[in-house]
Amino acid sequence: MSEIFEFLKNLTNPESIVKLGLPLLLFVIFAETGLLIGFFLPGDSLVFISGLLCATNETILKVGIAELISCMSLAAIIGNTFGYFFGKKVGEGLYKREDSFLFKKRHLQTTHSFYERHGGKTLFLGRFLPIIRTFAPILAGIINVDLKKFMLYNIVGAIAWVGSVAGLGYFLGDKFPQTKDYLGYIVIGLIVVTSIPVLVTYFKERKSK
Repeated sequence: MSEIFEFLKNLTNPESIVKLGLPLLLFVIFAETGLLIGFFLPGDSLVFISGLLCATNETILKVGIAELISCMSLAAIIGNTFGYFFGKKVGEGLYKREDSFLFKKRHLQTTHSFYERHGGKTLFLGRFLPIIRTFAPILAGIINVDLKKFMLYNIVGAIAWVGSVAGLGYFLGDKFPQTKDYLGYIVIGLIVVTSIPVLVTYFKERKSK
């Protein structure tokens, strides 16, 4: 039981995920961008730290930054595609699902409000926002967004998100190796900055109701 708990604990620690190897890293990105329960997994911080540690050669990934970005982008694309078809299959019945430890209806509602405000751009913008990133492809499937349009936003958004965030991490790790000593602060900063638009949307939705 303690081993299972330790593994689950590592899933919320981006530095531990990166150091445990490429397969786990790619699975977490896939899950965070496509599985209903993936919203609690690290996203931006994981991608950023993977780029940073790739530059400082403190991982067992054994790939260069170009290969790393390509693999993570592909995982994010597959994750969103899975989420889209999942949403298409379950339909609006998901709105009637009761809240549980791994599912909160308010996350879907917040994403819906964000989608109503930004339209199809949500599939691109949502890549850079926690929770929205997980639920946007599922919502796109529920409301039957055209598959070609969805895949365009999916592919462009994945490459832009992974490329910019991991690229920034790699640049800082390469030019300022001491940055790795402040990973804890960086993770907190990324969570705060990326959560602000989500919280604003959530409270606007509550106010309108």
